[in-house]
Amino acid sequence: MSAKQIITPALRAAVHVRSSKLNSEVAKSAAAYLSSAPSGGKHALPDLSYDYAALEPVISAETMELHHSKHHNTYVTNLNASLEKLDAAVSAGDVSGIISLQGALKFNGGGHLNHTLFWENLCAKDSSEFPSSGALKDAVDARFGDFDTMKKDLSAMTIGVQGSGWGWLGYDTNTGRIEAATCANQDPLKATTGLVPLLGIDVWEHAYYVDYRNVRPNYVNAIFDVVNWKAVEERLVKAQG
Repeated sequence: MSAKQIITPALRAAVHVRSSKLNSEVAKSAAAYLSSAPSGGKHALPDLSYDYAALEPVISAETMELHHSKHHNTYVTNLNASLEKLDAAVSAGDVSGIISLQGALKFNGGGHLNHTLFWENLCAKDSSEFPSSGALKDAVDARFGDFDTMKKDLSAMTIGVQGSGWGWLGYDTNTGRIEAATCANQDPLKATTGLVPLLGIDVWEHAYYVDYRNVRPNYVNAIFDVVNWKAVEERLVKAQG
């Protein structure tokens, strides 16, 4: 795939298309996707801050390697390919082509976004400790009563996802409270529900089948032992402003 710059010419074309052939929502969506690309014009697989074996025995090195280097990398590759096609369609004023790419952009863009956050959610078991005080504990206690109830509620919702998807802990900027939620497939939490993502649990089978086969409840229960609660709290504080 070429490493061409896609942002500047595409955005110029998007302005033209917006004024001539596209309704405002489609034009706005195309411009947003293109402007989200990094300065080099292509998204890249993020490096992990820990080794693939760092999460054992909760998540094996084999699962981590497959999940990160194969599955996540596929989302990145397909997202970049879709953005190049979108660039060409916008530049050509191809309304049908732009619309036809929306599904691939949402799926692969969501997959990249969700997984990037997911890796940051995780840490070695001996570094995973829910705080005894502070913003996160206060928010959890205010919404759920205590950590155990939050874990029980979020786990039940996540285990109950039909097919593939994600369980989430998110922050509602309107109410100032945290909420448990789920999203199907790779739908991003904020775009789908308005909640700011704090913690995501991937329940696509590729995230746990090697280690837990099809017993999703065991995986969901275990993953709380390798959550990077410091990162979760940092997201919460940032969302609270």
